[in-house]
Amino acid sequence: MIGIYLRLVGSMALWGATWVSGRIVAQVMHPFSAAFLRFLFAGIFLYLLSCRAERRWPTFPRKSFWGVAFLGFTGVFLYNYFFFSGLSHIQAGRAALIVACVPSTVALYSALVLRQPVTALKTLGIGLSLSGVAVILSGGDPLSLFTHGIGAGDLFILGCVAAWAAYSLAGAKVMRGSTPLSTVTWSCLIGDVLLLGPALAGNLLPEAAAATPAIWAHLVFLGVGATGLAFTWYYAGILALGAPRASIFINLVPVFATLLSTTLMGETVGVSLVLGGGMVVTGVVLANRPAGGWKAAGAAKQAEPTSK
Repeated sequence: MIGIYLRLVGSMALWGATWVSGRIVAQVMHPFSAAFLRFLFAGIFLYLLSCRAERRWPTFPRKSFWGVAFLGFTGVFLYNYFFFSGLSHIQAGRAALIVACVPSTVALYSALVLRQPVTALKTLGIGLSLSGVAVILSGGDPLSLFTHGIGAGDLFILGCVAAWAAYSLAGAKVMRGSTPLSTVTWSCLIGDVLLLGPALAGNLLPEAAAATPAIWAHLVFLGVGATGLAFTWYYAGILALGAPRASIFINLVPVFATLLSTTLMGETVGVSLVLGGGMVVTGVVLANRPAGGWKAAGAAKQAEPTSK
């Protein structure tokens, strides 16, 4: 069991480090070029991983084509365009703390559009998390958002929030007809195909030729380590602990991102960032707390029959 916890923490550390690597790559590459190369490595790694898991060449889930294509468009194409565009403007730690509100955004959509029941605690969590984002965006003065607006970098990162929320909501349905590994693999490959045209138009070949070994190392890390390996460890945690208990570890991602960006890149952490980040993470925990608590969710997972 200790090994499972270490893998979960490790996957969160890898995802936290994506913000640092993404910030470095975004300074020298067009967003579409960086995104295409990242998922070129990720797609190859995940396809080979699928071959090993299925003991054969993976076949495309034709019945889920449009669903998987939508995941590739939102979670790979849109998200990564916004990801690299935003990181070319703002600091890694700030961006990671804004994106940390995605679970609360999904919970808000589920409540307002899907009419799912909402407890008082969940309502408090959603409000606290979104208020935390306002504190981060405004530097501690949320009212200034109405007078000074939001910067371009912050708008791009808010685009990440919208894209990943759409990916999360659609993914829950699409993955019912396939395994998580297969779904993520094919969505990565489709997303990378969608990225190819804009990447070529954005000087992909000259930028790739001019990239230093350090930039290539960051791209390989983003594709293989932070996408392929972290995904594998995270889903191993879900299988062992259940989604509710494993997902709570996701709140470590902005913590790792802030620590790494401060340590490795010398980014500053102001009072508004600490306060807003704390509100976001606390709100996410409250908004996504299972009925009966985390222990009850874990017990329910342990009681599930094992499929053969």
